[in-house]
Amino acid sequence: MENLDNILRRLRDSRLDRDYAEQPIETDPPDNGYARPEDYCPICEGRKWLSVDVPVGHPDFGRAIPCQCQIDTSSSERETRLRRYSNLGPLSRMTFDSMNRAGKSEDPENMRLFGIAYEAAAAYAEQPSGWLTLTGPNGCGKTHLAAAIANRRIERGSLAFFVHVPDLLDDLRSTYAPASEISYSDLFEQVSDAELLILDGLGSHSPTPWAQEKLQQIFNRRSNAELPTVITTAEDIQRLDPYIASRITYPRLGRTLEVSGRVERVASRLGRIPAEMIERMTFETFDSRGNSSSASQRASLQSALKAARDYAADPHGWLTLFGDTGVGKTHLAVAIAVEQRRRARAVFFTFVPELMDYLRQTFRPDSGLTYDSVFDQVRNAPLLILDDLNNEHLTDWAYERLYQIVVHRHNSRMPTVITSPVDIPNTSGPISSRTQDMSSGELIRMEAPDYRVGRRDGGRGGAPEFERRRRR
Repeated sequence: MENLDNILRRLRDSRLDRDYAEQPIETDPPDNGYARPEDYCPICEGRKWLSVDVPVGHPDFGRAIPCQCQIDTSSSERETRLRRYSNLGPLSRMTFDSMNRAGKSEDPENMRLFGIAYEAAAAYAEQPSGWLTLTGPNGCGKTHLAAAIANRRIERGSLAFFVHVPDLLDDLRSTYAPASEISYSDLFEQVSDAELLILDGLGSHSPTPWAQEKLQQIFNRRSNAELPTVITTAEDIQRLDPYIASRITYPRLGRTLEVSGRVERVASRLGRIPAEMIERMTFETFDSRGNSSSASQRASLQSALKAARDYAADPHGWLTLFGDTGVGKTHLAVAIAVEQRRRARAVFFTFVPELMDYLRQTFRPDSGLTYDSVFDQVRNAPLLILDDLNNEHLTDWAYERLYQIVVHRHNSRMPTVITSPVDIPNTSGPISSRTQDMSSGELIRMEAPDYRVGRRDGGRGGAPEFERRRRR
């Protein structure tokens, strides 16, 4: 990309005029009988301007206006100047039309997240207001979406300034050099007051005290003025400078969108539900009649189905489903997730023993993610489903990790669904105590014969794939 000094010096000298297309254009020399140029306009006869035909005394009498041929030229020239100012450089090729609306990942959940981010970015580009922050791992498409916003604004004839955060800080430092042709104050002002500022790669800079101070000043100035700002970052927002994070997460100022999940490289299945389960385990396919169940057992299943449907319609607090293996707990938990997916809401579904395995894998030298990044994603998921929670089968290390997740979500009253084969009311311990807290959620017992044993129709009910493998 071009050096910011050159861009801002040119901007300072030319001061892009919003009414550029309405300014009178200099006339060409009169036609002296020579051959007409190829761009000769028959409307203005090459003069490039027209006089308004109005009576004497009219406000526009004697006023010259540019011909349509000059307005077309002016629009083209203005776009060229806007692109030079934008600092996009080769990113000018990154538009909404040049990207896949489902993103680069083949994972259904990541495709869904990218689709939501794409629609939000496209809407923001038409009418920038407030702040838009795009998060996700490197290579997921954040920069493409941000550049597409800038390119769309330029197409609409508006200013947009795109800058990679480390480059910005380097250019701010360079203004202190004796040979610098632009002052620090000029550069800082142009960035801080840009009509639309796009800060790409926040968090990829060296977090020196000076760099943090400069960024805080820019964020403070733009947040106070509520200037349209787009931010991309591969970092967990909570790990950024607290001052900056507070501005990004301020609800009235804007919104934050996850472009892609963060665990794909290490845990390709963690947090996802297998497609076969999504197709098979819905509320419509849940058989509340049970498997040769008694009247009281059918009532138990019907009560659990109603509780799960109600929770899916308005997820808040906790819902814990417990009972023997094969009664349909996982089926209802997946059905809740399916309903949330239909409403374009994020769900993190995990089989508890597999979750513990993945957390252990993050300590391997070849792991692409840190323990903290995976653990924080689970702990702070918008809706977390913990399937098959069984305290009796957990090691001390695993129990401690699960306890931290449970305590955090219980204290914050974060939407959580738990399934367990344990008779929870007759157990004790800090995790069981929280699942039985009626002030934070609902505890539902499911009593029925195993769906998968001796069914007359030969079916296997709602048994998840991993439970079937485990019982072989």
